[in-house]
Amino acid sequence: MIHDESIDFAGRSLTIETGKVAWQANGAVTVRYGDTIVLATAVASKAPRPNIDFFPLTVDFEEKLYAAGKIPGGYIKREGRPSTEAILTSRLTDRPLRPLFPKGFRNDVQIMVTPLSVDHVNDPAILSVIGASAALTISDIPFNGPVGAVRVGYIDDKIVINPQLPDLENSRLDLVMAATRDAIVMVEAGAKEVPEDVVLEALRLGHDAILPVIEMQERLRQAAGKEKREFPLKQVPDDLVAAMNDYIGTRLHDNLVHPDKQAREEAVDALEAEVVAHFEAQETWDAGDIASVFESILKKTVRGMILKENVRPDGRTRTEIRPLSVEVGLVPRVHGSGLFSRGQTQALTIATLGSGSDEQIIDGLGLEEAKRYLHHYNFPPFSVGETRPVRGPGRREIGHGMLAERALEAVIPDQESFPYTIRLVSEILSSNGSTSMAATTGSTLALMDAGVPIKAPVSGIAMGLITDDAGNYAILTDIQGVEDALGDMDFKVTGTRDGVTAIQMDIKVSGLTREIMQEALEQARQARLVILDKIHEVMPEPRSELSEFAPRITRIKINPDKIGTVIGPQGKMIKKIIEETKAQVDIEDDGSVFIATNNADSAQKAIDMIKGLTQEVEVGQTYNGTVKRILDFGAFVEVLPGKEGLVHISQLANHRVNRVEDVVNVGDHLEVKVTGIDSMGRINLSHRALLEPSEGEAEPAGAGSRGPRPGGFRDGGRDGGFRRGPRDHGRPEGRRDEGRRDGGFRRDRPDRNDGENR
Repeated sequence: MIHDESIDFAGRSLTIETGKVAWQANGAVTVRYGDTIVLATAVASKAPRPNIDFFPLTVDFEEKLYAAGKIPGGYIKREGRPSTEAILTSRLTDRPLRPLFPKGFRNDVQIMVTPLSVDHVNDPAILSVIGASAALTISDIPFNGPVGAVRVGYIDDKIVINPQLPDLENSRLDLVMAATRDAIVMVEAGAKEVPEDVVLEALRLGHDAILPVIEMQERLRQAAGKEKREFPLKQVPDDLVAAMNDYIGTRLHDNLVHPDKQAREEAVDALEAEVVAHFEAQETWDAGDIASVFESILKKTVRGMILKENVRPDGRTRTEIRPLSVEVGLVPRVHGSGLFSRGQTQALTIATLGSGSDEQIIDGLGLEEAKRYLHHYNFPPFSVGETRPVRGPGRREIGHGMLAERALEAVIPDQESFPYTIRLVSEILSSNGSTSMAATTGSTLALMDAGVPIKAPVSGIAMGLITDDAGNYAILTDIQGVEDALGDMDFKVTGTRDGVTAIQMDIKVSGLTREIMQEALEQARQARLVILDKIHEVMPEPRSELSEFAPRITRIKINPDKIGTVIGPQGKMIKKIIEETKAQVDIEDDGSVFIATNNADSAQKAIDMIKGLTQEVEVGQTYNGTVKRILDFGAFVEVLPGKEGLVHISQLANHRVNRVEDVVNVGDHLEVKVTGIDSMGRINLSHRALLEPSEGEAEPAGAGSRGPRPGGFRDGGRDGGFRRGPRDHGRPEGRRDEGRRDGGFRRDRPDRNDGENR
């Protein structure tokens, strides 16, 4: 039976429907917003996975290009590896759902979201979160939801709920949040130096907008929801917990208090090995239960130290930042480099500058676009003292890289002022918490070292949270690995001195109150300022010059109608320019041409060739042309590439010329002046107009204010059939010709004198 629920969601209809498709899934819904539609399904295995200590949840956003009316590129013509955007949407959907499953639930759960239609106005990522929650809510899978999601913008100094995708171009804030009825569970945001109070107001209004989405899911559950099945939850024996607590005593507490990560972990690992061996020897409890109980005691001990004793594992206070180190210019041949260390977390970021041809073309569900600023994040196993196969980047690497990229996007100069493609690569050399924030700060250093004129330095910090059942909590600045793993929140905030540029929040509890969010944002701001002060000490502003190894890009502008001329048939002309000059040439649709090379002479040669192809011949201008053809009546001279004009024999010299070859030959260079262009585009040239008149000769034709008429030439003699020149050639003043001349031209008009120019 088909059931659906609809609400008005920021001025547009949001509809969730179930019962029409995907009947064999535990839960399946379609969500429609405008003409964007997604199918979301949830399936759980019938039995729990044995001998594991984690919840096996997978979330996949299956990007299908048919939804946007596209056929995949390449040879195979089938969707392959998920795009970056699809992976980010999968993570966005996963994060608010994961903390809402029962603790100890070990059945495999798979959520698949498939976009069926995308209208490029309404974001499918928001519908992915809503659809996944709705599918779980109406299924028989245990789930402490539902959750809703919303996108919040800040346009013209006003907070806008669910702005249409084209409107985000003008928004200073792009915030996606998910929440239950009582609290916020996930935040992902990019911003253009937005103050913290604006972010808080956006979260407040966003949460209010989510409540009707939660209510419609609850109505759908009442109408079509399945009864929740009884799934076995992983339980540990109480007697094992008591016995292990007695055996460990205070030793775990003592081993945890050490500023060095490796020393602390070695001490804890040694104690764990002893405890496991002791209890396994009794052959009373399962090995998995023994390891699980030790982990729970470890977590309880760390959290108790922080909440009750105000002591963190490395001895810091709750707001204290680990020791900072900032260095630039470490790597000699790269265009820019920055090394940032915070405690035992260290990131080396390398900046590379390229031309427009290095831009990444994004071909996904959205409109095709070119991306000129990229950040890539690598997390090698040695950074945590481990060994594992090195493959391509996983979801974590892509997510962390995108967070650092978004953090600096607000300060990257536009293409008009800095016409370079910018690639940053952050290599995590050592990890003990918050490597993405180290990558963000390292990226700022690398950009400034490369001479990129960023608007302001950006840094970031990760905040943690510890809570207990009594409502007590502690917000921790600059969390390290153990506090992230055993705490309740990983709240990352980046920004400049003037405001926030990015936020990412993951939590492991059911949600955060607005009061905790406000306190965490202010604590993060204070920490961010400390790091920015450290950056200023080492690098107060970007370098004034680019690295000698970076390409120099020159920008010129041509008539957009001439782009085809520069490219040439099948790209022959632009290939010729690149081959002859060894410069990279990129052309934009608006006529902007970018020439990239390290050689100034190569750049100038490319500029001259392009200008020659696109420059228009102008009457009155002088050109140094090349003789291309010779005929009896004159020479054709190329004044610009592909543009020739005629120098009539009478205009080759300031004296009578009997043969063109007496003055010029094919291949000679000849300085000429444009004396006219007729209605058919034929160009008349004169060399004579640039010469001093010979003795006894009047001012040469073309040198005066009128010059010869377009399409014709005058001559002082009879050769070529043109009329006589001025009357000082031996004829009496005022005499007119009688009959026709040798060339067969008509007699002069009776109202004109021979000496007049036409």
